[in-house]
Amino acid sequence: MYQLEEKIWFWVLGIIPVIILFFLVLQIWKHKAQSKFADKALLKRLSPNTSLFKSVLKVIVLSLAFACLAIALVNPKVGSKLETVKREGVDVVFAVDVSKSMLAEDIAPNRLEKAKQLVTQIINNLASDRVGIIAYAGKAFPQLPITTDYASAKMFLQGMNTDMLSSQGTAINEAIKLATTYFDDEEQTNRVLIIISDGEDHSEQAAAVAEQANEQGIRIFTIGVGDVKGGPIPEKRNGVLLNYKKDSSGETVITKLNEETLKTIASEANGVYINGRNTNDVVESIRDILNNMDKKEFETKQFADFKDQFQWFLGFAIFFLLLDIFLLDRKTAWLKKLNLFNENL
Repeated sequence: MYQLEEKIWFWVLGIIPVIILFFLVLQIWKHKAQSKFADKALLKRLSPNTSLFKSVLKVIVLSLAFACLAIALVNPKVGSKLETVKREGVDVVFAVDVSKSMLAEDIAPNRLEKAKQLVTQIINNLASDRVGIIAYAGKAFPQLPITTDYASAKMFLQGMNTDMLSSQGTAINEAIKLATTYFDDEEQTNRVLIIISDGEDHSEQAAAVAEQANEQGIRIFTIGVGDVKGGPIPEKRNGVLLNYKKDSSGETVITKLNEETLKTIASEANGVYINGRNTNDVVESIRDILNNMDKKEFETKQFADFKDQFQWFLGFAIFFLLLDIFLLDRKTAWLKKLNLFNENL
């Protein structure tokens, strides 16, 4: 486990492309100027010690020095002490619909982005609960197993999109089945599955599967994103709208929020349905639900102490700078014998 203390210093890495660009411009200018002055054979006789390899090596060494310096300023830290922490909480798995219908913009900015916002805000308001993430469309795909690492959960969440699953359609039952494998039978923690979807379900088995999940102690809560009036599904390329999805007869497809399906799924698994239009209302509702549930004590391991590692990179930066000063700029006797730079031709 590692931490980056001052990420802003990564901007120092911007010096490296500037150095490379300056070097390329300088080489082009030198080549043109020398071509005007004399031909290649004469230049070789006039400047026998000239070496392009030596110049390239100098740029590489300087770039490595600045890279190491930047990392030293960022100050990476490595976890050095692992301890066991006792927590009380609920295991919460989020199943996020990533089917194409989630691109509809009947709720700003679109259904999928709204779903990701809702999950992010819910996670931000959790205390010591463990979370997991599932993406589903025609099939369900595990995104993140049960964890207390909220930062990783939000990172995986932001990477979710409608192109991540080749199997399109919407099969909520697949997400519920996968969620049942997320929970640890030995821990016997309280189990919650939160489904965020527009309610489209092509399998028609979700209610029955939800009932089976509830028999395993899983409560299912559903959050609907979208508008009951519906909206078209945009087809975009590089952010530019090309068209709207058409059916086989050439008519624009209108996808609607199906609240009835989501309410049925929730009721079959001892849960409730929440309309996702107002983010604050959703967060408060989920928070109240989780707070009223019995908390199960479980153990988790985490790094409690981190050691600075900047000194290693600072040392490398100094080494490369000294290499540039003493090795590349001076002609040492042993270096001449090696003839690395074609100086004895």
